[in-house]
Amino acid sequence: MTQAEEFEELRPLLFAIAYRILGSVAEAEDAVQETWMRYATSSTRPTSTRAFLSAVVTRVSIDVLRSARVRRETYVGPWFPEPLVNDPYDDPERSAELADSVSTAALLLLERLTPLERAVFVLREVFGFGFPEVAVAVERSEAACRQLATRARRHMDLGRPRFEADRREREELAARFFEALRNGDVDGLRRLLAADVQMVGDGGGKAPAFARGVIGADNVARVLASTFPWLTRIDARVEAHTLNGHPGAILRDRDAKVIGTLTLDVLDGQIQMIRSVINPDKLGHLGPVADAWALDSEVKRARRSSKD
Repeated sequence: MTQAEEFEELRPLLFAIAYRILGSVAEAEDAVQETWMRYATSSTRPTSTRAFLSAVVTRVSIDVLRSARVRRETYVGPWFPEPLVNDPYDDPERSAELADSVSTAALLLLERLTPLERAVFVLREVFGFGFPEVAVAVERSEAACRQLATRARRHMDLGRPRFEADRREREELAARFFEALRNGDVDGLRRLLAADVQMVGDGGGKAPAFARGVIGADNVARVLASTFPWLTRIDARVEAHTLNGHPGAILRDRDAKVIGTLTLDVLDGQIQMIRSVINPDKLGHLGPVADAWALDSEVKRARRSSKD
């Protein structure tokens, strides 16, 4: 097997590691590309290509995360990870850990950890690397890595949300939700929402969003029912997708350009959280991005004309 073939075989794992550390598809892809450059120019072949490349992509991701955290401190409004449609890495023995770790809620919890804690947690708890491999990857002693893992696990366990385990039930609820959304059915939406449901948007100051969030089933149902039917009238569509392992949708305009995404957190047969990502900088990997401000203006014009 050639060097390039070895790398391509491991690319899904490398991306999966980088995405969980960074919460960004674009940054994870850049980290993987940087890892390839370092591997391609290395004068020696490692004993274990998997261990070597995993260590390199982890170090690259830690460096990127440190600078990204500074930028996120001045981010306008809530920050959410970039939506992920498909996790390229699959390991049947760790399917539960992989699915849980890619959820938006879990990635937001990871944001609370230091870069080293986050990297150690991802390598150890999500991908099952041994502490000797983790220590090499983050350039710390095994004892230090064990302490980092313990602290990270404690933080994650304290804040870890519970989700609906039955995928089919979750998907059926999401289908009813999006049908009610398209129809502007306030009562239908209200029945699917938890009493204390929250809806929050990430626009990054670059697109219309629910800046302060909306709380409560009545309020969320009214806002949704008063917004999405108008998008339908200007030929926008809601495409159901699994995003970050949970029910969601990609919103597209009449030209199939991406307006934004919605993801749903489901527990006990009700929707507990609705998150939207409308920041155009976070949507490019899903396809050409629409001008959300222009669409917002078009919706407002349609509303005004309907009153005339």
